[in-house]
Amino acid sequence: MTGHAPHSQVSMLIQILLIFTVISIAPSILIMMTSFVRIVVVLSFLRTSLGLTTEPPNQVIIGLSLFLTFFIMAPVISSVYNNAYVPYTKGFIGIKKAYKIGIQPVRDFMLKQTRLKDLELFVKMSKIKNIKSPKDVPTYVLVPAFIVSELTTAFEISFLIYLPFLILDLVVSSLLMSMGMLMLPPTMISLPFKLMLFVMVNGWYLVIGSLVQSFHT
Repeated sequence: MTGHAPHSQVSMLIQILLIFTVISIAPSILIMMTSFVRIVVVLSFLRTSLGLTTEPPNQVIIGLSLFLTFFIMAPVISSVYNNAYVPYTKGFIGIKKAYKIGIQPVRDFMLKQTRLKDLELFVKMSKIKNIKSPKDVPTYVLVPAFIVSELTTAFEISFLIYLPFLILDLVVSSLLMSMGMLMLPPTMISLPFKLMLFVMVNGWYLVIGSLVQSFHT
């Protein structure tokens, strides 16, 4: 016995440790640093605007949000895999270099989606000086700015989705009042009309298409 594990065994142990680490923090990374937040908020507002409480169920909304996130983030994931993960597993670069290379595509994605005023707010609160451009902002400052920007964008999209259904609710409510049917819940009457309107305009096509395109503008 030499007292030292072979290099291959050490490398394998490090890979296993990294895998378990990634698995443990993957949900947080997915929520904080990808398109997931915007998608899940918009889909949740869509369900609410239709007057539905349990349909589609939360599992479907989260599942669809996850797959759309993977679809939107595919170029970023591919870049991280090819430029950071593969060279690291082959021993061409160290873990610090792999992180530096791998985080860059993610940062570029977040910077593209982050409003400048949100970025300036968190830079100001962090009291960091000597930042000449957005690319100089540390990741721990960029992430909360990105999340706030995503929530703002999600609320803007949700408002546009909510508006036609709100108008339909008001029309149905006015008709029921004019007919003296005050005891009949307007939401119960407007629900089938909302669903019919959503299907007639190919709502899923419009919502999903607009969501995906919003990350490429």
